[in-house]
Amino acid sequence: MFARSTYGTMSRGARPAVMPASAALRGAMPGTGGTCVVRLVDRRTGLTHKINGSPLVVFTRDPATAVDELLEGRDRGIWEARIDPIEP
Repeated sequence: MFARSTYGTMSRGARPAVMPASAALRGAMPGTGGTCVVRLVDRRTGLTHKINGSPLVVFTRDPATAVDELLEGRDRGIWEARIDPIEP
């Protein structure tokens, strides 16, 4: 009925097409050769991690490196990186 939007607010409708980083890095997501947005997400809540109220996102053409940097030193059982391709 209600779904969390990309920005963590409640809205009606389906969630945006997002794929966990592991699947995207295996090549399951077309467009990862272009620019992507990589977000750090708390698995417990499904919300994007925020610093001083701003979502932690990285714009990159190399999502594998961005994922490694975002998850460095973090418990991968709690945190995951999600990759969203940016349409050209």
